[in-house]
Amino acid sequence: SSESGEEEEEWEPKSQTAKRPRLPKKNVAKTKKVAAPQSAVARKKIKKVAIKEEMDVSLPIAPAEDNRMQLLKPKEEDVGTRPKPLNQKPEVPKKTEINSFQGKKAKSLVSDEKPSTSVSVEENQMKHEKSEEDSAFEEPPFKKIRSTTCPEGKPVKNLGGNKIKEEFEMNWDIVQALSEITNVEPWVCANLICLFQEENTIPFIARYRKELINNLEADALREIHQTLEELRTVAKKAHTMIQKLKKEGKLSGCVLTALLNCRTLEELDHVSAPYKTGSKGTKAQRAKQLGLEPAALSLLQNPMELNLFSYIRPNTKGLSTIQEVEAGVQHILADIVAKDKDTLDFIRKLCQQRYICIQSALAKVSSKSGNEKDINKFQLYHEFSCNIKNIQHHQILAINRGENLKILTVKVNIPDGVKNEFCWWCVNERWRPKQFLKPELMRILQNSVEDAYKRLIYPLLCREFRSKLTSDAEKESVMMFGRNLRQLLLTSPVRGRALMGVDPGYKHGCKLAIISPTSQILHTDVVYLHSGKGFHEAEKIKRLLLQYNCSTVVIGNGTACRETEAYFADLIMKKYFAPLDVVYCIVSEAGASIYSVSPEASKEMPDLDPNLRSAVSIARRVQDPLAELVKIEPKHIGVGMYQHDVSQTLLKATLDSVVEECVSFVGVDINICSEILLRHIAGLNANRAKNIIEWREKNGPFINREQLKEVKGLGPKSFQQCAGFIRFNQEYIKTFCRYKKTDLGSHALLTKAGAQGKKKSKPTPCTSRQPNPLDQTCIHPESYNIAMRFLSFIGGNANDIGKSDMQQKVNAVIQKEGLEATAKRLNTTVHTLQLIIDGLTQPEGFDIRTDFDKPDFKRSIVCFEDLSVGTVLTGKVENATPFGVFVDIGVGKSGLIPVRNITEAKLSKVKKRRSLGLGPGERVEVKVLNVDIPRLRITLDLIRVL
Repeated sequence: SSESGEEEEEWEPKSQTAKRPRLPKKNVAKTKKVAAPQSAVARKKIKKVAIKEEMDVSLPIAPAEDNRMQLLKPKEEDVGTRPKPLNQKPEVPKKTEINSFQGKKAKSLVSDEKPSTSVSVEENQMKHEKSEEDSAFEEPPFKKIRSTTCPEGKPVKNLGGNKIKEEFEMNWDIVQALSEITNVEPWVCANLICLFQEENTIPFIARYRKELINNLEADALREIHQTLEELRTVAKKAHTMIQKLKKEGKLSGCVLTALLNCRTLEELDHVSAPYKTGSKGTKAQRAKQLGLEPAALSLLQNPMELNLFSYIRPNTKGLSTIQEVEAGVQHILADIVAKDKDTLDFIRKLCQQRYICIQSALAKVSSKSGNEKDINKFQLYHEFSCNIKNIQHHQILAINRGENLKILTVKVNIPDGVKNEFCWWCVNERWRPKQFLKPELMRILQNSVEDAYKRLIYPLLCREFRSKLTSDAEKESVMMFGRNLRQLLLTSPVRGRALMGVDPGYKHGCKLAIISPTSQILHTDVVYLHSGKGFHEAEKIKRLLLQYNCSTVVIGNGTACRETEAYFADLIMKKYFAPLDVVYCIVSEAGASIYSVSPEASKEMPDLDPNLRSAVSIARRVQDPLAELVKIEPKHIGVGMYQHDVSQTLLKATLDSVVEECVSFVGVDINICSEILLRHIAGLNANRAKNIIEWREKNGPFINREQLKEVKGLGPKSFQQCAGFIRFNQEYIKTFCRYKKTDLGSHALLTKAGAQGKKKSKPTPCTSRQPNPLDQTCIHPESYNIAMRFLSFIGGNANDIGKSDMQQKVNAVIQKEGLEATAKRLNTTVHTLQLIIDGLTQPEGFDIRTDFDKPDFKRSIVCFEDLSVGTVLTGKVENATPFGVFVDIGVGKSGLIPVRNITEAKLSKVKKRRSLGLGPGERVEVKVLNVDIPRLRITLDLIRVL
């Protein structure tokens, strides 16, 4: 429990809490608190109590079925003593924990033992407690907060004033802030902060901790994680600034408060701008140095006694005339107004109610000098104006790019009405002087407010609006890239057939590679199709296809792709390859050439020329897209929008996370998968993957998940994260074990000899050598106990996993008992039970990618000139953006379906349920609406999703 060591909490029995209402601290938002080990101080505070009610209030027991520690109810004899601190393991009940299932049948129906995490029970418990003692004040329901002592999460009372302890404390609470920004319930945010702090990976949380995160998707988790990091960055920078100002002796109370109130980097910049080294100080600071601050404060507090003439110093610059003195006072007042939190809140609120637009125009400089082609790209934005509430993400990114290239000028337009109303409010409400003002002083105050607005507040608002719009657009662009990438990685694999990969080219010929159904390279060659030798080469291709019984050709979509496609389509139409019925498909070759010269490729195919490696990569992309595409850096796959304009660190983090999610959810067979694929499993990295491969080469295949613990560098945390995503092919292991038994004697001698002279390795008892049928499922080892109890409850056998017999037994029980009742009986949550049911009933070798789209195999071709308005074609989505979807209709140029043509009714029902919209890899039927030959643009209408 060392990770949560920083957090402290006073844990008290409920009855005592009610008597001590002084617990909530002042000015602190009431927030959730993570149950954590108590400090010695907290322990002393808890007085010894002997209260009968404590029995009802204490947390419900759940026997430790899934090897997760649970909080146990205090025993009868313990009631007289003080509650045990959470970080000490209870000594008495240890035995119960270990043997909790030996008498499980007797136990399973005891009424007061309830699962600690199921939502329904939590509600029952609430009602039961409310009726028992009338609540003194409306108490929020228990929220499940997860801690190291109780990984499943447990109801934790919202003790007023307890917060999640952050490294850098601010005036706002991180849980509340996170909840407001992401629109996720505070208790989910609190749980997620703890889960991330304990270094849980997103795939693990999304699949095995659903009850703690209210069943959120991986995308949502990524967004929350990113927002959390942003908030922490702000807190860290604010504290760095505070330390710096403290050192320089410039830290006043109001600056400290202002810094601690900042929630965004823009606010922080605004507050800290005057104190940055190198700036010659603001006008206000210079006026303060001249000693005009008392005059400015006096103008607001007691203007009757203020005499500005007394501040004139004829020989001092800035104080020599009454005008200079007035200007100095005005600057100080403007500064006070512009830094005031209430004033800024008022103007922001005012702006939300008004029409504020962002405008872009062609820059005067660019129209004289500049590339005509570049300028025409931004034709849409030469005279552009849009309400900032309605502007689209891609428009913001386009405007920003135009501005960076100095082709466009951009400004935010705030109407004059806002300024007038703001100035009136400042003078008459917020900064109204305490006494009557002489007209000349009133003029100074009005000028100060106008100056504050024009010189300080308006630029701040513009920066805030632009930066908010840009960061939202960047995030959307990155999320879009992530969604597209996921869809591409989860393209359904084409298994069980030999494939010919073709990397087209003119001068250097087309590179061919034939791969077997198991991805082995059978043959590589180069043919010259486009230099007049086409017919001669056709013989060679036919011979190869017949020799390896290969009837599927995969063509990369790079240079010479259309000519190569036409060549194969022509031969197929003439039935040249008979008796083979050959089909071909086009596949994106983005990143293939970069991969072919990478160290990974040299290691994988050392004897192959880099040009031929790309042909192998192209073929494998159809056979197993996921295993092949993970070898390429995600940003080279190119299914994004403005990907070069967005923050590269954010893009990399998101895309790596998407790859990890896809690889983990698909799962890998540990005994045959490549090292590169292993790296992307949740909880593993390059080093651990290398160690797993080395272990496998030295000791033979893994028999079960437990053996992973023997791998060097794979501690309990890594094991917990990765175990559920690693699969074991049972047939392969059984064959291996049979072969092993005959060979066991000699093997034992060998290992004994090999182990001498080395460090004592972890002991490997014989039990760990037994295959476990559950290892082929998505069930996590922490839930094996429940799974076995569920199997005995339905009368099933672990060897029948994935068979129709198992499906029938499970269905019968669930229909009769209901899901919730069964979960209650097994002392688990509905989510965990559902996962177990999925694991047991999914057929062997089940792959989540079968629901996704396969490549589009064709036998004939159309060309750009053949297109006419109204032609109906089938195509494959290449890229999705917020303004529409690009579809490859096989004419060498993608067509665009504008977003207005993609309606809910046209998307298939399955897609609606998966809520993915349209994404790369989906096959669609489209109608041509417009063909613009000079600009090579095709506009399409979506008819339906195939």
